[in-house]
Amino acid sequence: MTEGAADLAVAAHDPEAKRKVVNRLKRAQGQLAAVIDAVEGEAHCRDVVQQLAAVSKALDRAGFLVISTALKECLTDPEAEGNPQPEELEKLFLSLA
Repeated sequence: MTEGAADLAVAAHDPEAKRKVVNRLKRAQGQLAAVIDAVEGEAHCRDVVQQLAAVSKALDRAGFLVISTALKECLTDPEAEGNPQPEELEKLFLSLA
């Protein structure tokens, strides 16, 4: 795990947030499998693109939830060791945009 990834492992401090992130990622994993099946099955491009959009949205939501959890941790305990700096959180947030 990289240093930045370790800093954002704050979801581990919030079991409910961790559960939500894992659920979203599993949903995205299932949707991605459906996209692969659709491409292999020569599905209409409309169907493939709609499924890709669903995968993308699920991944984005998981990312935003991770950052949101990190923000809450920082607001709750700004001096805690390992909490990301506001500039890092902003950069990570913008990387999802």
